[in-house]
Amino acid sequence: MYLIVIAWLYVTLMMALAEATNPTGSVLGAIVTFLLYGLAPMALVVYLMATPARKRKIKAREAAEHEAWLARQAAAAPAAAATSGAPDAGGHAPGAAQAPGIAPVGKET
Repeated sequence: MYLIVIAWLYVTLMMALAEATNPTGSVLGAIVTFLLYGLAPMALVVYLMATPARKRKIKAREAAEHEAWLARQAAAAPAAAATSGAPDAGGHAPGAAQAPGIAPVGKET
């Protein structure tokens, strides 16, 4: 792929050089010729041809990040399980203590 790009840039460089050295040509015309016939189309071609490689690289990076996240979760899970007990394992009634002015549920005052 790069051989074609190099060859095309060489051809357009020679076109620009011929235009710049021509008695009726100009240096500005040579620059425009090189940019519009050579550099711009080849930049587009290289960008489009490299798209699959960029997508593969992005997917590989996302997969590595996902594996690292799973590893962090697996490492944190045993530590969290060891520090926390079963819910309501203390034998106390669930909820906070009630204020003395509020009657318990189910009893009338």
